[in-house]
Amino acid sequence: MSYQHYIEHCLQGVLEPDQQIANHNRLSQADYDALLEECAPTLEEIQSAHASQAWPMLALAERRDDLERLEPLAARWRTAFDNVVILGTGGSSLGGQAIYALTDLGFGPPPKAKNRGVPRLRFVDNIGPTTMQALLERADLSKTGFIAISKSGATAETLTQFLLVLQALQRSLDDSRVKLHCLVITQPQNSPLRRIAHRWDIQVLDHDPNIGGRFAALSLVGLLPAMIAGQDAEAVRVGAERILHETLEARTPADSRAAIGAALHVGLMRKGLRNTVLMPYASRLDIFGQWWRQLWAESLGKNHQGSTPISAIGAVDQHSQLQLFLDGPQDKFYTIVTLNTADRGEMIQPDFADDLELDWLAGRTIGDLMDCEARATMDALIENGAPVRHMKVGLLREPEVGLLMMHFMLETIFTARLLKVDPFDQPAVEKGKKLTRRYMLELHQK
Repeated sequence: MSYQHYIEHCLQGVLEPDQQIANHNRLSQADYDALLEECAPTLEEIQSAHASQAWPMLALAERRDDLERLEPLAARWRTAFDNVVILGTGGSSLGGQAIYALTDLGFGPPPKAKNRGVPRLRFVDNIGPTTMQALLERADLSKTGFIAISKSGATAETLTQFLLVLQALQRSLDDSRVKLHCLVITQPQNSPLRRIAHRWDIQVLDHDPNIGGRFAALSLVGLLPAMIAGQDAEAVRVGAERILHETLEARTPADSRAAIGAALHVGLMRKGLRNTVLMPYASRLDIFGQWWRQLWAESLGKNHQGSTPISAIGAVDQHSQLQLFLDGPQDKFYTIVTLNTADRGEMIQPDFADDLELDWLAGRTIGDLMDCEARATMDALIENGAPVRHMKVGLLREPEVGLLMMHFMLETIFTARLLKVDPFDQPAVEKGKKLTRRYMLELHQK
């Protein structure tokens, strides 16, 4: 349970002279060392915040007591429902989706948990009249549970979804049963969502007010759905804890891979590379890329700072975005995440690949193909002069998702401090929310 972090192709001087490729888009060793040194105050801040428990999203990695308290609830939902629908958007949804993607193959019966079936989860994180209507019309509401998640308790999309769910449940069930099919997660303060829950006598779990939504994947927001789906929530935190302790025990920023990543990002931003690409070679990390995209954009995009996060997925985007990556503007920093896929999967028998143009597949596995395609993409980008970081993860289980989440949360915090922005607020987003409410009121008044 770890990962390798290769950064040599982000620094100048690694190319052979006869390759004749300029590496002006890479950092000099002097610039890189200076930026690492700039990370020292943030390293001390993280270590101090952890010691004082000022940042609870870090302390979560070491906790287990809250998971023990959640288990009876998760067990009841596992046995009560065939389907569980998670209502929420952004940080209230993406972390849970990223973890659930480890087991959700999209077909076949639900996975097993402790020798019994578990519900199939459905995350409804966007609004649309057709989608919502189809969900409520086609679902067997007597066997479906709904979890509404909103930190503020005032998220317009989630409130609208939840009200429509309550209307549908009331039409299908006795009023006394509606509350048994619903659960609310919101921070402990007066809010529209909490008032709705109280009106219907629906159970409410507290969202920690000191944990922002995009940093909440390791809390009940991301882990309760995982537990209901029969996943190992403790293992997610074990992975996160391991990476957290690397930074907590670091004597200098050079001992923290999160600080190293931040130094690379900011140094390349200063060289004009204002786009950063995360490209995992694993379909089950597709939603993880969307989780990272929100974390990065919402934490750093302030005061005209930050870089634009681009999520890609291998090998699909070799047939989509790779043309742009290789032959378009050279303004991107690439992080390629790979697994140990070589020799994995069923081997293609030679008799089925006896065509002259298929002989290169004979005796190989689909894992071999994925491994070779990842290597080919990295080599093509490197030969093109692009800065490429390679993160290699052995397997992809709950601990590995936890460690990747913690790495990128810490890397984001280090990067924000180097850019002199607050990683935990989101002032620009609030304006759009206020305008939405105003426009809805204007519709009501017409």
